[in-house]
Formats: sequence, C-alpha cells, structure tokens
Amino acid sequence: MSYVKIWIHAVWTVKNRKPVLTSEIRQEVFEHIHQYTLSKEILMETVGGHNNHVHCLFRLRSNQTIEKVMQLIKGESSFWFNRSGFSKIKLSWQKEYFAVSVSESQVGKVKNYILTQEEHHKNKTWDDEYNEFIEKYGFTVFRDKD
Repeated sequence: MSYVKIWIHAVWTVKNRKPVLTSEIRQEVFEHIHQYTLSKEILMETVGGHNNHVHCLFRLRSNQTIEKVMQLIKGESSFWFNRSGFSKIKLSWQKEYFAVSVSESQVGKVKNYILTQEEHHKNKTWDDEYNEFIEKYGFTVFRDKD
C-alpha cells in the first residue's frame, strides 16, 4: 500500500463573478460539495467561500489528480445547483482555478481561513484576494477566457 498525504487548497469562481452564492444558500451548496466529494472518496476537509467563489481544502489520494478532482467537484455541483431550483440564475463555474499545496503545519490556518470567508470579505474584495494569490504564489495571471 502506498501512503500519500498531499493537502491541496483550491479556489474557483462563479463565471463572470456573478454573486450567485447568496448568504441564504451558500452553506447548503458548500455542504453539498463536502458530502458529495466524500461519497466519491475525495478526502475533503472543508469547503467555504463567499458570494462568487469557493475555497476547499482536501487531500489527494495516490490515484487522484487535481484536474480530475476539480472537474468532478465543479461539474457535479453546478449540475446539482441548477436542478435544485435555488436560484433563477444558472450556476456556471469559470474553467480556471487556483490550487496550491499546503504543508501539514499550515492545515489548521488554511482551514480557518476558508471557514471565515464571510468575515474576511467584509474587508477584502474578491479582486484583492485574487491579486494576493497571484502575488503570493507567483502565478502567471490568467483572465476569464470563457
């Protein structure tokens, strides 16, 4: 048996940054994502976010890739949301996402950051957070292409 423990912090946005994830429904959406991923053997630790984006912290299994996990999460959650009748606005996710590895010593800090997104975004816009990620992790800037 192989032993693998790779923590991933992933972030993705609603297409065109529409504020579809209202305060009335976002916790239900996050809980659905959490439960669904666990049912698919994705080791999801936590899911959170704000009105136009989602953060999650999960562990990769030895047979999983970030790309496949993200396709599964984003595809199923938008399908589920649009069938649920939560909103007249259809939910579509941007194709792009951020994904970074997290050291074991930082897991608690990242989990807290994800769970306090509501408070966090009282003082920081999505654009500020986006630019912070780009700078902090040295990403090449990508812009909405779809």
